[in-house]
Amino acid sequence: MAEIRPFRALRFTQKAGPLEQLLCPPYDIISEQQRQGYLKTNPNNIIRLELPRDAADPYAAASETLKGMLDSGVLKRDDTAALYIYEIEFTLDNHPDEKYRLHGIVGQVHLEEFDKGIVLPHEETLSKAKEDRLNLMKATGCNFSNVYSLYNDESGTIEAVLSAAMQETPLCEVTDEAGLVHRLWALTDETALQTVTAQFVDTKLYIADGHHRYETAINYRNYLRSQGTPIGADSDYIMMMVVEMSHPGLVVFPTHRLLKDLSNFSAEAVLAACAEDFYTEEVALSSLNERLDAAYDEGKKAFGFYVGGDKAVLLTLKDIGVMDAVLPQVSAASRQLDVNVLHTLVLERVLGIDKANMAQQINLTYTRSLNEAIEGVNSGLYQGTFILNPTRVSEIRDVAAAGEKMPQKSTYFYPKLITGLTMNQLTR
Repeated sequence: MAEIRPFRALRFTQKAGPLEQLLCPPYDIISEQQRQGYLKTNPNNIIRLELPRDAADPYAAASETLKGMLDSGVLKRDDTAALYIYEIEFTLDNHPDEKYRLHGIVGQVHLEEFDKGIVLPHEETLSKAKEDRLNLMKATGCNFSNVYSLYNDESGTIEAVLSAAMQETPLCEVTDEAGLVHRLWALTDETALQTVTAQFVDTKLYIADGHHRYETAINYRNYLRSQGTPIGADSDYIMMMVVEMSHPGLVVFPTHRLLKDLSNFSAEAVLAACAEDFYTEEVALSSLNERLDAAYDEGKKAFGFYVGGDKAVLLTLKDIGVMDAVLPQVSAASRQLDVNVLHTLVLERVLGIDKANMAQQINLTYTRSLNEAIEGVNSGLYQGTFILNPTRVSEIRDVAAAGEKMPQKSTYFYPKLITGLTMNQLTR
């Protein structure tokens, strides 16, 4: 069902400078101060292409920058088409002495409309972000960063090929500013490539990160076809990193909800209204994570509610059956999502924060950092916060397979893929 194929990646050469000076995190989590810092360190940093801002027409500037980098040899396409193996080595805050590794395949994936059921989304997207990415693609004809997707291969065939290839010396290895180590290999052996690509024929892909870029790529493909580009061109494909969904290094963080600017907000009134559907228990703030972890392991729907001080309230859903009544129009997979339980029974029903309000972030904002959520409340910037457990990978798969989408900010996949190791030149 899914088609993945080798390609000749566009990559930085030694003329560009040290690789650690050329890469950056995903564009949508970079502050302006960070962007300026990357350019000050090395003007060849990929951020000049991925997030252009220093011109009256930033997209035209990115196009000129790309042309200049190609002409000068700062960027060069690999001579041989490959599927690239990308690995990230990282640690987690709660296990600082333990090293984790995540790896997957970077290749060109054939673009498919979501209704075909081959490539499936799991979150809603914003039009403004898609417009920005489309303008950049029209100007440059290039993917500078990967869409990140998951696949299922119970046979272990693909992982066996990747593990063997990773015994070789990588093309490059670089440590980023956060201490994460990134490695890249090129898989060029014809037998190995055929084994991997054949395995994807009966496989679906579930987008984990990069929904905007994927939808933009479809719009770009359609735009080029309207200009006469034939079916089968490189623009029918997008650069994508695919990871086997049972990979032990696959980590999903929760995204916590922060409340702001609610008139007549009362924590006591919120808890009183929640008591109909939730058990409410005051717990020490220091033990909240442990209690949420225990609820997660038991399959319970639970959240922390914090409005300041050294105490929080653990909200545990009494009966998941209540969701059948309030969301009968969606699948069981969607009804049982923690974020849908919170959004439907608390944010909408109790606090009056509807979907339009959430999308515009009028009374709600988000953070994946527990410390940031707590400090935001204690500083007075926010009125309260709901602390969530992470969404399970199996839930992401089941919701996507049902043809449905989760609310925005339902998942935060970690680590984020670095930008600039490989690029996909679609028009030349």
